[in-house]
Amino acid sequence: MNPTLRLLALAAAFALPSFAQHGHGHGQPQAHGASPYAGQQSRDIKALSEQEVRDLLAGAGMGFAKAAELNRYPGPMHALELAERLELTTPQRQDLDALLQRHKARARVIGEQVVALERSLDALFARGTPNAVEVERLTAAIGAAQGRLRAEHLNTHLETTALLTPRQVEHYVKARGY
Repeated sequence: MNPTLRLLALAAAFALPSFAQHGHGHGQPQAHGASPYAGQQSRDIKALSEQEVRDLLAGAGMGFAKAAELNRYPGPMHALELAERLELTTPQRQDLDALLQRHKARARVIGEQVVALERSLDALFARGTPNAVEVERLTAAIGAAQGRLRAEHLNTHLETTALLTPRQVEHYVKARGY
């Protein structure tokens, strides 16, 4: 055998047990044969943690607006939290508060849809009756609902930015550590 190939084969032989030991390469040590999903089988909705369900139902951000937030498009909640620092006027505060309330109401409705669809998908498998057509229908609906939810969060950042001056946006960015 070629010395280079022999060296590569030897390296692979030593690397595989280490790779398998650490959760399929994710750096998470596991008990022999244990899945990283162990314990999640008791969840009400297997694909969502209890915290994710609470966040979806509450209209929480969940990182959906990072593209906006981290590119200088403030969100209404944090702008209101920084009201003094941003020197928001009374009309700006009122407009941001109204925007936040409308946004949370819309995000909660869409979040409820995501949770209901995930619950339906979980139930399909729990009943032991999954089929490709239903899986495709439900996952497409979940994806569409998640897309609407993300757009809701991102568009709210656009609306917030329109209510602020460039100077206020600059103060927001600095205050948030960006």
